[in-house]
Amino acid sequence: MLRIRGLEVAYGAVAAVRGVDLDVAAGEIVTLIGANGAGKSSILRAISGLVRPRAGTIEFEGKRIDGLRPDRVTALGVAQVPEGRAVLARMTVLENLLMGAYPRRDGEVQADLERVLARFPRLAERRNQLAGTLSGGEQQMLVMGRALMARPKLLLLDEPSMGLAPLVVAEVFRLIRQINEEGTTVLLVEQNARQALRIAHRAYVVETGRIPLSGAAADLAQDQRVAAAYLGGR
Repeated sequence: MLRIRGLEVAYGAVAAVRGVDLDVAAGEIVTLIGANGAGKSSILRAISGLVRPRAGTIEFEGKRIDGLRPDRVTALGVAQVPEGRAVLARMTVLENLLMGAYPRRDGEVQADLERVLARFPRLAERRNQLAGTLSGGEQQMLVMGRALMARPKLLLLDEPSMGLAPLVVAEVFRLIRQINEEGTTVLLVEQNARQALRIAHRAYVVETGRIPLSGAAADLAQDQRVAAAYLGGR
């Protein structure tokens, strides 16, 4: 579904991503793990068109998308849940969800809205509440629901567990797995490497803009280098 070759991203003179190759097959959960500032989020931003790569190619379902505007990438079936739970604070929960379907012109938006509200019961209870008044966990569910309203084939998740209580983190990862099992491919950026490797099929380790290690998530979870650097063990 997604094929990246030789990706380079820079902000002025600062190179954030340096020659990355990456693949995501349809139906997978693939995770990118690594420290803050490693370049993980920059890879997602390049895929979704929020930054223009300095070099390399990005193909989605065989079509080059590097250089496309974000709205064109979204229209092809790629939706991103940004880091930091960027809700539209002065709009209601319902209005936020409907904004996710804004580009759509089909007649199934209402049916999808009911499915999203059924998946996230707390959002259903607060549908008329201003998004800015929700808890952190509820806001994370809202931005995930908003992205699903676009009917993505590929869902990009950027640090969905950041700043959340442990019980909420467990619920978020349960929802990610459920979304994947129902047919949506997921590319997950996550600092909680233990949880990410637990639900992912494959993983890439990102260090200073490069990928020194990749493989099956279960294998990387047992790798001594990954355990020492990201799992708090030897």
